[in-house]
Parts: sequence; C-alpha cells; structure tokens
Amino acid sequence: MTQTLRLKDRELFWPPADELTETAERIRASLGDWQPTHAPWRICLTPPDTPNGGDLIVVTDAGPHLANIARWMTDGAGVVEAAAGRATLHLGGERYALEGTLAEDWIPALAAFLDCGFDPHDALVLALAWRDGDEQQADAWPVDIARFPRVLGLPAAPAQPFAPCPAKLGLYPVLPTADWVERVLDYGVKTVQLRSKQPESAALTEEIERSVAAGRKHDARLFINDHWQAAMAAGAYGVHLGQEDLREADLNALAASGIRLGLSTHGYFEMLTALHFRPSYIACGAVFATTTKTMPTAPQGLARLARYVKLLDGVVPMVAIGGIDLAVLPEVLATGAPSAAVVRAITEAAEPAAAAAALRNAFTQ
Repeated sequence: MTQTLRLKDRELFWPPADELTETAERIRASLGDWQPTHAPWRICLTPPDTPNGGDLIVVTDAGPHLANIARWMTDGAGVVEAAAGRATLHLGGERYALEGTLAEDWIPALAAFLDCGFDPHDALVLALAWRDGDEQQADAWPVDIARFPRVLGLPAAPAQPFAPCPAKLGLYPVLPTADWVERVLDYGVKTVQLRSKQPESAALTEEIERSVAAGRKHDARLFINDHWQAAMAAGAYGVHLGQEDLREADLNALAASGIRLGLSTHGYFEMLTALHFRPSYIACGAVFATTTKTMPTAPQGLARLARYVKLLDGVVPMVAIGGIDLAVLPEVLATGAPSAAVVRAITEAAEPAAAAAALRNAFTQ
C-alpha cells in the first residue's frame, strides 16, 4: 500500500486550494510506495505575509518581488519563478534554472514529488517532466529522458562527446594509492579508479603514472579522480570529476584528447547537468550512507536508484556508488544497475583478494 500522507489534512498550498490538493493526492497515489516526507513545506501561490522555512513561493515574474526575495530566502523560503516553459528555483543561495514543459498540473505534481521526499530542485525537475494525465498510466513515474527539462546557464559542452566506455563497467573499485591499484588489477578487476588524497606534487604525479602503467599492463580501464591535467598528461584511460569541477576543468581539451569522463551526480538536477556535457558515464549516489566523504545529500536508496537506472538506460552508462559492499551488492544489481563502485569493500577486507573475487562473482549471478 502506498505510504502517502493525508495531504488534505495539512496546509499544502497557500492560499488553500482544494482542487489542487485533490489533484496532488491523485498524482501522489500513482507514484508508488515512497516513504513520505515530513518536511514542513507548502507551495505558496501568492506571497504569504510571513513565509516559513518550508515555503516555496511561486511567482510568474520575480521583478516586482526583488526587494522581498532576499528576505524570503534568509528566512529559509524558496522562490519558483515559472512562466513560458521555464522554471527557476531560488533556494539556499543557489539558482536552479530549467527549460521544459509546464503542464497544467505541474504545481500539484511538484507537491506530489515533494511528498515522495525529493529535494525541491529535484522535485521541480520531475514536475517539468510530468504530463497531464500521467497518473492514469500503469507506471506514472517519469522515465523518458526526452520529456525531461534542460538545465539553463551551463557552460557550452565540448564540440565532441567524450569517448565512450562499455555500457557495463561491472565492479568498479575506488582505490587510495597506486599500490592498491596494482594489487587490485592483479586480482583480475578490469575497471578501477585512483582517488588519491595527496596534494599536487611530484609524489602524486608518480602515483598517477604508476597507476596508468598498471592499467595498460592489465588492459584495464583506469580512471583518475579530480587530477585531470596529470591524468591527461599520463595518458590515463579516463578521469572522474565532481559537479564542482565542471566550471574549472578544460573539458574541451579533455574531450579532444580522447580521454573518458565520468561525472558524479546526486539526483535529477545534477544528472541533467552531467548529461549536458555528454560524459562517458554518470555515477549516481550515494546509494547508502557512507563515511568515506561528506555527501551533499541524504542517501538516495534503492527505490531512487531503480528510477535512475530506467531513466539512463540506453542514454549513458551509469555506475551506482556509495556505501556498497558485498552484503548489499545483490540488491543494487537487482535494480538493473550495470555497474557498482566500492570504496572500502576490498581495501578494508581481511582478505582483499577473496573479497574482490566474491564481488566480481556477484555480477555473474
């Protein structure tokens, strides 16, 4: 049974709008089993006198409200500027600008996706991918990439797409040193990443060069995390970058070099951002809680991962990442995820070779 809040029993819209609430409930009921959010949000169709920290204030023109928007955002509220096929969310000092289709029911759809627990910028993406009447489908969840909006304000994508990589990268260990890269490649693993914590230095350059050499020796796919210039100079198979690197890295030079590019994403908005740059693969996470790094979002979970897999299938290779070990890997693969990254499942195992073999075997079950 769908776990949905009784939306009509809460202040969902301001001012109250029974028809919108009924439509939001109908859409929400068609979206399947999601743990409902209890975040104190409401969608304001006119600016309230005293916005609260959960308000999303919808306006058709931000101009007349400029004097108030900063105050609203200081109070924790967000502003959605929506008109003529565009919707821009101003929230937490960030701007999320989208261009797509504003269906008649996009506002109640936004309410429904918020109730499914999605952050406002990702819920807004889904609302723009929604079409009137979708709730009548057997599976109403938006998974057709052609219907999703595009992100505005991004730097131009490289003239050519990044070189392709296999659709199924399989087991993808993320490793801290060249020693570990050499060791894991000796186990027969064919896709690895060097994620070194060292600063730019001669020692780091040596680590990267050793890792690249090991990748060539084993005819394996060796990705370098972050250090794209050194990776390109060393002739690495690929680089992996975070969203924060997209405006700093020379993507044109990387694409022209033939190097592969993997990009991290943490939800729908970041997936659309990544797709704009036509990468070789997209990493989706964190699927589960992880202690290896501070994550910008809560764990995605298996239900979201399954939707991401359907959205990206045939569009770009994807890799599930975050908190994955042998115990949960079968559940991850059951979503249809073709590849999965592991960070500690080998390096912290009592018997790393046996752990790598067991993880590889899970992909053949």
